[in-house]
Amino acid sequence: MSGEHYYKVCCDHMGQDVEITDREGKVYVGKIERVDREYVYIREERAPQGGHQGPGLFFFPLALGALVAIPLIGIAGFRRRPYY
Repeated sequence: MSGEHYYKVCCDHMGQDVEITDREGKVYVGKIERVDREYVYIREERAPQGGHQGPGLFFFPLALGALVAIPLIGIAGFRRRPYY
């Protein structure tokens, strides 16, 4: 698929939870924050890390999410994640 195809798909799914697989097989899961003609920017979901106990650690990892830029021409797969 072309970068233009994924540009349109990503624009249509802006603000939604998605799963994007790049050509190297890395999977990105998160919400599309922004799209331009070269990159899709998603805020990745991060699961809480087990084994840490202490005040605030339960909420803190849930709020953090890295904003990642993925080249549109590097996308190999795209799917919308169901909202629970």
